[in-house]
Amino acid sequence: MERYKSIFLWISRIVIGVIFIYSGFVKAVDPFGSTYKFNDYFIAFGANWASIFSFGLAIILSSAEFIIGVSLFLNLKITKGIWGAILLMAVFTPLTFILALTNPVQDCGCFGDALILTNWQTFWKNIVLLIPLIYLFIHKKDIRNSLTNMEQWFSVGIISVFIIAISWYSINHLPLLDFRPYKIGTYIPAAMEIPENEPADVWESIFIYSKDGTEKEFTLNNLPDSTWAFVDAKHVLISKGYEPPIHDFSLLGSDGSDITDMVLASSNYNFLLIAHNLDKSDKKNQKEINNLASFCQSKGYSFYCLTATGDEGIETFKKETNASYEFYHTDEITLKTIVRSNPGLILLKEGAILGKWHSNDIPSPDELDENITHQLVTDYKKKADKYYIYTLILLSAFISSTYLLIRRKMLTNKA
Repeated sequence: MERYKSIFLWISRIVIGVIFIYSGFVKAVDPFGSTYKFNDYFIAFGANWASIFSFGLAIILSSAEFIIGVSLFLNLKITKGIWGAILLMAVFTPLTFILALTNPVQDCGCFGDALILTNWQTFWKNIVLLIPLIYLFIHKKDIRNSLTNMEQWFSVGIISVFIIAISWYSINHLPLLDFRPYKIGTYIPAAMEIPENEPADVWESIFIYSKDGTEKEFTLNNLPDSTWAFVDAKHVLISKGYEPPIHDFSLLGSDGSDITDMVLASSNYNFLLIAHNLDKSDKKNQKEINNLASFCQSKGYSFYCLTATGDEGIETFKKETNASYEFYHTDEITLKTIVRSNPGLILLKEGAILGKWHSNDIPSPDELDENITHQLVTDYKKKADKYYIYTLILLSAFISSTYLLIRRKMLTNKA
């Protein structure tokens, strides 16, 4: 019986630990994504004032989940790790139940953009996780660790520094991993298409008529006779069909012009400055942006700014920054999805995303040679190789740490 108990405790630790590690890590590499999700929750529940805490909560939640996950996985300060997991589940399980019932925000954001779950899926996931977690909580005193208290705290400290450093890098540059539909290499026109075999949205038109002071709703198949007076019409979504990864990308001018198709079909280099809110845009690198825009104009490349800011705000921005490029309107949520920087920069050619930059990494004209495509592909490969090496190093360190912990425990048990 004790053997089965030990096995279930070990499985519970590993399973919950891996899920918490994954959940914390995918949030840590994209802090602004979690920030926007917290904002959505606060707005949905009428607590707009709380949005000022969104960024801090995003950092705290991702770090806490990752540290708790590693604590459980490696059996470090296990009692505190279990308590931390219990507290988080005590908060988020009832919250996800409320979200499942009311559905104010369709995607819970529990795994960032890496894995999209509905609110009901998230709730049942939490219910399932509670079973091994409660078992761990009941038997937490039976879990032993051969490391000293100081060694365990030191390990937790290293883990904390690591995950906070990941968030810091992703805030000041771009997310280490891009799970969104606008990642480098994406061919936007293809990502906007609906495959032939996929279902479309099904809508029903409801017509409102009145007679003798009474209003009544009718469908298209049972419209009333001519004695009824038409009042209004509305459209109700019956079933949600396939939604392509990119469904709201557009470039609209103040005069009503739409250059979306022209930009996506252009064989020229199209630099798009992404600034969802010009009033809050970081202007410390504006000189580099203006220099790049001038370079593009001299080379015949296109350079546009996409923003959700109104025309008055655009004019104010132009005067403050001496911006000489054209501005077009795009949905704010779309702009926040394209790049996690305000402003940020992407490069398109023939509808494909060739490059993405944070405002802190705006390329200088000297960094762009005549064959930009070849250069960007080479740079991207070097970056991918670098991350591959880093991943191998971290994985090796993780495996080594796990082995040393198990080895020490085995030696202690023999002694």
